[in-house]
Amino acid sequence: MGPHPYESIPLSVAGYAMAAYLLGAHGLMAWKAKVCKEWLIKLPRHHTAGIYTLAVGMSWFWLLIAPDDMGLLSFLSMDIGEFNAVKPWLRLFVPIAFLGMVLYVKEFLFVRALGVLALMVTGPLLAASFNKDPATRLLVPIFSYLLLTKGLFWVGMPYTFRDLATWATASDKRWRILAFSGLGYGALTLLCAVLFWGGH
Repeated sequence: MGPHPYESIPLSVAGYAMAAYLLGAHGLMAWKAKVCKEWLIKLPRHHTAGIYTLAVGMSWFWLLIAPDDMGLLSFLSMDIGEFNAVKPWLRLFVPIAFLGMVLYVKEFLFVRALGVLALMVTGPLLAASFNKDPATRLLVPIFSYLLLTKGLFWVGMPYTFRDLATWATASDKRWRILAFSGLGYGALTLLCAVLFWGGH
């Protein structure tokens, strides 16, 4: 098995993707504050959104453990060392877990699903920034580890997302600080991707 596709992601591409998310999400927070606040408060208990988000996250994970002989579906298949022996069981477990969560996890399904998706997203970001120059690349792993930590909490303790949403929306000043902080981080990431990360 050759290098995994994650390992060939240029640092600049990871930077552009991260900047697009940060600028888009936080720009919307600043521009449509009232709508975003209402949406964020409702989102943790939005079961339909949870189903679709979980489908994306679980499908992504399944592709990482897909058999090697499935053509295009094997594109993301990953060597997991001594755990390769359990891949067949994981391939069965993933769809069963998805159905079980959709049918029986009625509380905070979206938050748990978002946590799964967050964990999936950190993989390519960390791979793209691993052991590369320049030092500004640390913008990517800092964001990734923050996302990884939040993802773990959202999967295991989904009420923390609700509490965070309540805290963020309780004050207009706090909301603006969060929005413009995200915009600043996104702008800095985009600037570094354009000026410094092109050859990495």
